Amino acid sequence: MTNQDPISLPDKIINITQSLEFESLDKVHEKLITLINELINKDFQSLIQLLYRIDVNEKKIRLYLKQKPNEDSANLLAGLIIERQLQKIETRKKFKSKNSQENNEERW
Repeated sequence: MTNQDPISLPDKIINITQSLEFESLDKVHEKLITLINELINKDFQSLIQLLYRIDVNEKKIRLYLKQKPNEDSANLLAGLIIERQLQKIETRKKFKSKNSQENNEERW
């Protein structure tokens, strides 16, 4: 992290994935690949921590990397991160919808 860039790469990745509802998946995917490659090359431990933070399934990561050894690992990881973040978005929508239905039922 430099003085010119106060936001860490993992935080940038989190911020980018939070825009999934508003940006195209391809655009987000490309941004993630660039940042993940930078983490792979400069701060691999931060990448590992980020994957835990986002809650990407470790077994799935290992399986994908093993099944596709010739594919760019940043590309695979970006796809897994997007998949997980989309799952979280859907879960939030379900619970938000369920909660608002329950609140409406409680009203007289």
